[in-house]
Amino acid sequence: MSELDARNLLCPMPVIRTQSAVNKSQTGDKLTVYCTDPGTVHDIPTWCRINGHKVLEQKEHDGEIIFVIEVGG
Repeated sequence: MSELDARNLLCPMPVIRTQSAVNKSQTGDKLTVYCTDPGTVHDIPTWCRINGHKVLEQKEHDGEIIFVIEVGG
């Protein structure tokens, strides 16, 4: 499982960085993304749904939003 630190980045950078990390991954890989921008709560799941990826987990902890994404085909 790989990790992406998108903390302290504002829209649209967390989604752009997530897309870049996913493009370097293979189908079935898992990516954990750490964000602080509250907009990612909607933006990343929407991006995943549109692009065929799956949010396995989404949680908030100490001001961070953490996503676990499974890369789709």
